[in-house]
Amino acid sequence: MNSLPLALRDSTTMLRRNLLHARRYPSLTLNLLLTPVMLLLLFVYVFGDAMSAGIGGDGADRSDYIAYVVPGILLLTIGGTTIGSAVSVSNDMTEGIIARFRTMAIHRASVLVGHVVGSVLQCVTSVVLVGAVAVAIGFRAVDTTALEWVLAVGLLALVSLALTWIAVGMGLSSPNAEAAGNNAVPLMVLPLLSSAFVPVETMPGWFRPFAEYQPFTPAIETLRGLLLGTGIGHNGWLAVTWCLGLAVLGHFWSTSLFGRDPK
Repeated sequence: MNSLPLALRDSTTMLRRNLLHARRYPSLTLNLLLTPVMLLLLFVYVFGDAMSAGIGGDGADRSDYIAYVVPGILLLTIGGTTIGSAVSVSNDMTEGIIARFRTMAIHRASVLVGHVVGSVLQCVTSVVLVGAVAVAIGFRAVDTTALEWVLAVGLLALVSLALTWIAVGMGLSSPNAEAAGNNAVPLMVLPLLSSAFVPVETMPGWFRPFAEYQPFTPAIETLRGLLLGTGIGHNGWLAVTWCLGLAVLGHFWSTSLFGRDPK
């Protein structure tokens, strides 16, 4: 019952179920995807000229700000997409389907694995779509090597995995889908309080340490370094440490909540 082939088979079945569910009910995914696209267009075309002066002085223009803001928008896209995962998990818990799964001869962990893998795939797809919009309005990577592209994609996937496990825990701990969506909002708010839109050096001194060392800023600065050739410094290992720590925390939190017998 707990053999690896059974776990893989059941996890694949649950993954297919979640992908079909996302395809049949795309409104939530589209709503979450429109937010980063609108923020990208807003900050580039409304605030771009003014914001560019803050990142490169008087000689900077809108194209410089496009290059600066896109990595942050990509991370914000991941945070927003995982909100849908929290809502989906909460729906499964409250609509009775999980209770039915518990009575079936399936690998218990496959239910969570299906949600997590499906969410990571949706995150990657969302990033590709938002990235396509960014390219259409003028974003270009700067002399990025094949290895740097691989590392950039790997970083985005790792961030997606970490935030998805946290979102799954939020969905399992919420009494309903609305509460799950509200509880997961910080996953989309935290990028706004990072270096996504302005350098941390321009922030007030009392707020700068939080903005600099919260999970999103190291990931954003690492992605900028890989795509734009800026310095990465200590941000690389900070980003990986944050991702691994959040993934492990979210995994144990989620499996603990899911393993509890229903009352």
